[in-house]
Amino acid sequence: MCVGCRKRELAVQLLRVVAVSNGNGEYAVIVDTATRLPGRGAWLHPAPRCADEAIRRRAFTKALRIERPPDTSALVEYLEVLDSPGNRTGSEEHEHTVKSR
Repeated sequence: MCVGCRKRELAVQLLRVVAVSNGNGEYAVIVDTATRLPGRGAWLHPAPRCADEAIRRRAFTKALRIERPPDTSALVEYLEVLDSPGNRTGSEEHEHTVKSR
């Protein structure tokens, strides 16, 4: 389930994100492209609007079971590159999903 829009999708249509400790009690959310990083993961559509919604609702804090809101700048940057006009896939109706491999 996407932590942003709360819609259920197949895992191949979602990005796995994990919280990585900065060492001083702070966390950063990073994309786990290989789905192999250790720790609790959360799933998200590869769309900026789902990330924005998850950030607004503080969904990463709850889903990743961390104490305070994490730094999401790496995730936002990743999604901006992915959402650039040259990288779009799928129809406009379902632009928040990607084609399965």
